[in-house]
Amino acid sequence: MRTQIMVVDDDEKITSLLRRSLIFEGYEVTTASNGLEGLKLLMTAEPQLLILDVMMPHVDGWEVCRRVREGGSTVPILMLTAKDDITDRVKGLDTGADDYLVKPFALEELLARVRALLRRKSDKIEDTGSKIVYEDLALDQDAREAIRNGRRIELTAKEYDLLLLFIQNPRRVLTRDVIMEKIWGYDFSGESNVLEVYIAMLRQKMEEGGGKRMIQTVRGTGYVLRGEG
Repeated sequence: MRTQIMVVDDDEKITSLLRRSLIFEGYEVTTASNGLEGLKLLMTAEPQLLILDVMMPHVDGWEVCRRVREGGSTVPILMLTAKDDITDRVKGLDTGADDYLVKPFALEELLARVRALLRRKSDKIEDTGSKIVYEDLALDQDAREAIRNGRRIELTAKEYDLLLLFIQNPRRVLTRDVIMEKIWGYDFSGESNVLEVYIAMLRQKMEEGGGKRMIQTVRGTGYVLRGEG
């Protein structure tokens, strides 16, 4: 059975291009011309990947993403945005999107992102049903939640996966390439700052209330989870 992908975009040219290209790659494709139509289709369709434009009439991409996640769906979501702005990227990722791509984009890059998200979907970080603790930070793998100094930290699915990778490797410097491969399944070194956006969001949530910084930047290399000791 072919992998099903849904494209929701009000730009007919982009929708047509993506539909033809994805079908050529062997995927089954359904399309919607706006967010409201996309939400209606999602009531009956179960795609393995959702490509979602941000700026659409009636219901925008952020709202579609939020409703999909509130409904409990874990379908990978790739957001398409016309703005290369940190606020838009954070907003999209914070609503539960897995990745974003700025328009105009190279078709080859979009297809690579699609393959990576589908591969990541079938190769999730494995939970052991146990709690991992490092200093004042704890991850409950059954509940998929983080707690720091008794304070529950609200995390998106991707933020949790990223923090899990760090807490499984405390004090070990993880290069950007390693993190991208483990969490996103691809490396676009120098072409995408999705990792930097997620690190910024994680830091903000973990340091709320005066918590000291645990995710440290190792300049020119990557990042490391390091506490006080």
